[in-house]
Amino acid sequence: MAHIYVVEDNESISEAVSGYLQLADHEVSCFGSLASTRERLEERKPDLILLDIMLPDGDGFIFAKELLSKQTIPIIFMSARESESDRITGFEIGADDYIVKPFSSKELVLRVAAVLKRTSGPLAHVSRHSWVLDDHKLTTDEDSHKAALDSESLKLTAAEWKILLYLSSNNGTVVTREQILDRCLEYSFEGYDRTVDTHIKNLRSKLGFSGWIENVRGYGYRFAGDAT
Repeated sequence: MAHIYVVEDNESISEAVSGYLQLADHEVSCFGSLASTRERLEERKPDLILLDIMLPDGDGFIFAKELLSKQTIPIIFMSARESESDRITGFEIGADDYIVKPFSSKELVLRVAAVLKRTSGPLAHVSRHSWVLDDHKLTTDEDSHKAALDSESLKLTAAEWKILLYLSSNNGTVVTREQILDRCLEYSFEGYDRTVDTHIKNLRSKLGFSGWIENVRGYGYRFAGDAT
């Protein structure tokens, strides 16, 4: 059971989402504004936030960006805005998923379960490893879910951490977008190849340059660091 915040100003949607999640044995707190959400966050950190974008007292994108700059909380955007640019913006900010309204109760519960699974449980026991590339050293510690580049800690989202761990554990081997979706993001909904590309883009940016993760055209991605 997880404690989930539902931030949605439409009362009927909020009640329906809360009901779906409670049937899946989750604890749910509902908020109709960003102000009330901020106030509660000072008292208790949730396991996941379901966040609308257009709220009466602000923009969900801006709120998520500010929140994720200070702490790590899994976020799923839920919005009627269905354009590719909106979805990509959500993932660039650091969200773990983006679901378009109207959505089915089963899809919502499955996506919540997938995010909770990958943010709370280890992908595989890798322990501590390090790699070098062009005089730079990258280390990952599976036990603490931390990564560092040249001794500087990297602030990674849960999805970025899973992808980095998966790519590096398959060092030198090409992995497809479908494999990353299945092993790291744990869903395979049609059209989500761009989700992988967005997470890779963000991860490359945090690693300093794209050389750590090579794009193998027509196939997928390959981690290029040399194990030490």
